[in-house]
Amino acid sequence: MDAGMNQVLIVGAGPVGAVCALALQQQGVAARVLEAQPEDARADTRTLALAHGSRLILERLGVWDRLADVTPITRIHISQRGALGMARLAADELGVPALGYVLPYAELTAALKQALREAAIAVEYGVAVERIEPGSASATLYAADGRALRAQLVVVADGGRGEAAPEPKFAHDYEQMAVVCEVRTELPHAGQAFERFTPEGPAALLPKDEGYALVWTANDADAKRIAALPDEEFLAALYRHFGGRQGLFLQASPRKTFPLRLAYVGSEAADHVVRIGNAAQTLHPVAGQGFNIGLRDAWELASLCGDTDSGEIGGTAMLRDYAQGRRVDVIGGVGFTDFLVRVFSNDVAALRHARGLGLLALEVLPPLKAFVARRMMFGARG
Repeated sequence: MDAGMNQVLIVGAGPVGAVCALALQQQGVAARVLEAQPEDARADTRTLALAHGSRLILERLGVWDRLADVTPITRIHISQRGALGMARLAADELGVPALGYVLPYAELTAALKQALREAAIAVEYGVAVERIEPGSASATLYAADGRALRAQLVVVADGGRGEAAPEPKFAHDYEQMAVVCEVRTELPHAGQAFERFTPEGPAALLPKDEGYALVWTANDADAKRIAALPDEEFLAALYRHFGGRQGLFLQASPRKTFPLRLAYVGSEAADHVVRIGNAAQTLHPVAGQGFNIGLRDAWELASLCGDTDSGEIGGTAMLRDYAQGRRVDVIGGVGFTDFLVRVFSNDVAALRHARGLGLLALEVLPPLKAFVARRMMFGARG
């Protein structure tokens, strides 16, 4: 490799890009990271739901033990409003310490940033990427500061917010928005999450600290109206929507909204360029699959780079193997998530009864319960 050639350039220092860089280093592959945001950018206030499989990845990278503000999900209660049928999943029945974990996005990014620093992985902040040109022997990245950087492999992990992405192979606007905030309830959560399906869209309560992180989906107009309600009216509306399993809703933080859509670009790559995480696929938040798929993208790509001769990293054969290896997990996650949204977000009588039967089967059939839980924890290849 000539002196001006990078082995791997990663565009994006968010969790997916950082995990990819750390995993590549474990494989003996040199990575350099470029991040468009300044290093002192305002911390992201989102809440993350990590699957158990994602915990295992972070443990292997030595990051998990750095996380202090983590709330385990030990049970999940799944139901549909106004109809029969419910199902319960429990970690102890499946032989795992937790089905998932809830934590602040900012805490994970801070732990990963520190891990990158301690690993002496080069991260350049405030470097925007204008375009990336694939090539037969390498790819060339053109930065907004005028530099042209060559690499055997350019990994785009910028969440789809950077340089112009290719047209998605499949895209769907759900015409829904998510209303997100944190709420306090009359009863303690005891590690239990709730997934509630309604004709207007799914809603979830995820245990976080002493309360819950709420994700409430509705059509665009209703979501904006719900988010703008005064606290007392918002809490009353949430009680009507979710029911009283946790007693009254007592307190809510300021609400935020964001649009929901599906966009699948795919893992197929141009020569020496590949997209991972939200740069490759953006999913509806129901079932919490999107972020976890992105971490698996990063881990699997790094593992494959480690198994590839150094001179062949980023080549056609390697990227073809990566695309084929990820297809089942990614397409499975996209399909599973889209199926849940389309089938459960309506009030068609026949589907309402079928959903009830499906939830009943999930409750009483241990093999089905184990299959669904493993998919949620480890993806379609779990």
